Amino acid sequence: MKQFFKFMFASMLGVFFSFLLLLVFFFIFLAALFSAGAADETITLSGNTLLVASFNQNIPERTPQSPFPGLDLPGVRNVTGLNDILANIRKAESDKNIKGIYLDLSYVPEGLATIEEIRNALQKFRESGKFILAYGEVYSQTAYYLASVANKIYLHPEGALDFSGLSTDVVFFKGLLEKLEIEPQVIRVGAYKSAVEPFTEEQMSEASREQMNSYLQDLYQHFLASVATSRGISRDSLHLIADSLLVRQPSDALAYRMIDGLKYKDQVIAELKKMTGTPKENDMETVTMGAYTRAAGESSSKQGIPERIAVIYATGEIVSGEGSDFLIGSERLSRAIREARRDDEIEAIVLRVNSPGGSALASDVIWREMSLAKEEKPVVVSMGNTAASGGYYISCAAHKIVAQPNTLTGSIGVFAVIPNMQGFFNHKLGLTFDGVKTGAYSDLGTITRPLTPGEKAIVQEYINDVYADFTGHVAKGRGMTLPEVDSVARGRVWSGIGAVEAGLVDTLGGIRDALEIAAGMAGTENYRVIEYPSQKGPLEELLNNMGGNIRTWMVKQELGENYRYFETLKQLPRLSGVQALLPFEIEIR
Repeated sequence: MKQFFKFMFASMLGVFFSFLLLLVFFFIFLAALFSAGAADETITLSGNTLLVASFNQNIPERTPQSPFPGLDLPGVRNVTGLNDILANIRKAESDKNIKGIYLDLSYVPEGLATIEEIRNALQKFRESGKFILAYGEVYSQTAYYLASVANKIYLHPEGALDFSGLSTDVVFFKGLLEKLEIEPQVIRVGAYKSAVEPFTEEQMSEASREQMNSYLQDLYQHFLASVATSRGISRDSLHLIADSLLVRQPSDALAYRMIDGLKYKDQVIAELKKMTGTPKENDMETVTMGAYTRAAGESSSKQGIPERIAVIYATGEIVSGEGSDFLIGSERLSRAIREARRDDEIEAIVLRVNSPGGSALASDVIWREMSLAKEEKPVVVSMGNTAASGGYYISCAAHKIVAQPNTLTGSIGVFAVIPNMQGFFNHKLGLTFDGVKTGAYSDLGTITRPLTPGEKAIVQEYINDVYADFTGHVAKGRGMTLPEVDSVARGRVWSGIGAVEAGLVDTLGGIRDALEIAAGMAGTENYRVIEYPSQKGPLEELLNNMGGNIRTWMVKQELGENYRYFETLKQLPRLSGVQALLPFEIEIR
């Protein structure tokens, strides 16, 4: 009888949870139906409206399809993409209803190259004669870099401004792997190919330290020069302020002219009302960056223009297969390039790359499609935060390459890591393995034993061949000799500034500059942008990715800033194929 009730209650519980799950999906479906119409509805603004911009999430290259516009849920990416942010700022320049822009910048987690794109767009907006006001309770250096373009910068009286110079670090797992008796067997090409160092070393090699110092110095000098121009403070003075940590209290930021005032939020709102001509007793007319996407503007006025330029987004790590909007699948991206190449109405192609690289094979598949496209129409690459290793591999065939000064690129090198987990299995888990095989190399790549010298030699030979192909593609695409390529390759990373000097990038600029270059090459002045690959519908994207996104969200909530270390360690099991991947997770602070 006890067993009967046990199974009965278990069955009832199962039915209850199944019903609950169906109910959740039912409401998701209803919400998607209602919100789809709302998302497409054009909004109308009244005069003297304030455009409110807050960049408190990582900014994707283009706005994801979301079934819940304006609603943040775990597993649902509800954020305005860089494409819409730039289009909205450009649209606001000539929108008679937009009086100015308010930047709420207490938290800005995005990379510097993306911030550079937004900052440059804001600078042009300010040149139109409209105002920008920035406010923050705490300014990180990235947030302050963006705020420095504003007409006025205000800080909370009890807040903080970080201005101490840039830094980055790498976490090393060698000690952990030794304790677990896991041996990362490394085969690589290039003295600078330090992607494997977190698993094999306890600190940076001299080559790695050299490249990172050079990269960071390029970013820092550009950072200082840009802030100096915006704030009217000499670069030397800014360096002294940072190097001596002279801004320790909010009053210090005001004394050194880093900000224009210390104000509470209500005081900022009062000033904004004056600037927009809003009576004190009334609420201001405001519109968020996301909502402003639905306001009529330049894009809607270009619908009838026949000339088109394709912008193809390559975002995330490079893998074989379909991938997703945040993972570059060789099949999906190649198909998008092929569609744009074969479409007679597409005048030129701009490939927008934001990728640390990945599979060398998948990169080569995409490179081939880029080469074919180049033979038929102008092809320009626009680099975002990162276009390194495989990200550079898929870029090098283009006619022109455009990067931001703070883009991380290069890293022309390949490697493979085959973990030997014999000690872990034998001594930690008590597992042993045995088997039979028909040939000496039938089990090449197994993780249950170490590689033999002969096997290492075979893998090294393959790695060398892939490196030769990679550098050969770069030499052909960039019009360089193999020795010239090798001198700037070997896995070394470059800033956009350094990459121009090394001959790996043609010019500095953003995606708008890349579009203008492509239009010039195609001989067209008036064009509209067509985006590829096509995005999945919001409900399909939600159902396909919700499980993984929720798991990622939960881990991020627990680990916070330490999540990147978890991500690095997670890479080890999937590095067994030949990789053209960025040396390590680089976060600039």
